[in-house]
Amino acid sequence: MSDIKIVDDFLERAEVFYLATTKGDQPKCRPFGYHYLDGDKIYFTSGTFKDVFKQIQENPKVEIAAYDGDKFLRYYGTAKIVKNDKIVQRAFDELPEVGKIFKEMGLELGVFYIDNATAEIRNQLEVEITYKFEYE
Repeated sequence: MSDIKIVDDFLERAEVFYLATTKGDQPKCRPFGYHYLDGDKIYFTSGTFKDVFKQIQENPKVEIAAYDGDKFLRYYGTAKIVKNDKIVQRAFDELPEVGKIFKEMGLELGVFYIDNATAEIRNQLEVEITYKFEYE
């Protein structure tokens, strides 16, 4: 199993994970659930009108924290916003109620992945394994 697949599977087991951004000097953290592994990248989505997306545009340094019932994951790096209609359509197919709302209201779904990333799988006391991901 590839390293990125291990991270994706962790997020799947956690179901809900938390994405941290910053607004000025204030950390902001919110729950996320949707992610999609395509090739060697995990993609995440957010409405482009939301504060979280605007914060990523202003400061792309992000961190995800997750707990799968046994271990913790810290996954952090630089969010890279991309235009990817395939990921948007997949999100709308998997979450049809979201797709309906976005289409009816003329909203745009933004897509990003984390580059120059580190993923740490940890127990209560220490990092057990670290993965690095660089795409550019």
